[in-house]
Amino acid sequence: MSSEKEKTGDPTRMLRLLWRHRLGEEEGARGPRKKLALDQVIDAAIALADREGLETFSMRRLAEELGTSATSLYTYVPGRGELIGLMIDQVIGRTPLPEHAGELRERLHTLAQLLWEEYHRHPWLLESRSHRPWIGPGISARYEWELAAVEGCGLDDIAMDHAISLIESHAAANAANAITARQLAEGSGITDLEWWNLHGPILAEVMPADEFLISGRVGQAVGTAYSSITSHRAIFEFGLEVILDGIEARLRQN
Repeated sequence: MSSEKEKTGDPTRMLRLLWRHRLGEEEGARGPRKKLALDQVIDAAIALADREGLETFSMRRLAEELGTSATSLYTYVPGRGELIGLMIDQVIGRTPLPEHAGELRERLHTLAQLLWEEYHRHPWLLESRSHRPWIGPGISARYEWELAAVEGCGLDDIAMDHAISLIESHAAANAANAITARQLAEGSGITDLEWWNLHGPILAEVMPADEFLISGRVGQAVGTAYSSITSHRAIFEFGLEVILDGIEARLRQN
């Protein structure tokens, strides 16, 4: 388990690392010329996390990928926690942010879709949510863009922040469920439909239709609609519509 020191580190140094492209080389960074640029180390770490997740992610494992020693990596970053913080900001900063267009609902749809796709490209971002977020250039630009989607719509500043946070949480939760389901299918080698066909007969014996009237009817409707136990994408979209309905209803009350 990561220590609290690993998660927080030295705030001053970490902020200088995050904003390195504006602030220049961190003070006291003199010494033997480094073989790699910090961006190369971070990019390699992102690629490793994309393949293997964060559960086994370590400075030693990254060093193996780079053909160097774990000790040498500590000349770039203070530790694993700080490296993950740099990875998060780098990934977020490189996701293109389209110009806002259309009405509020369309803008928030775009925002939610961007988050959904980003989590699917980099599932480890969901695991990294346990790490303290650092205020880097990527995260800062993302938050500014998100707020611009609701600027002038009639929400006060606090409600603007809450609306964005609600959509972010909804996208993260449903992306996590979708990714977990995909990983389970890949790990087991069978789809949800194949699983149901395999276990359906015995479930029908222990769960007679006359005892489970509502769940049987609903389960059959979902299975017919999606040829699966459920559709996490459909749940994501349904929930998003409900959230947007609520925001619009709140605006009508103002």
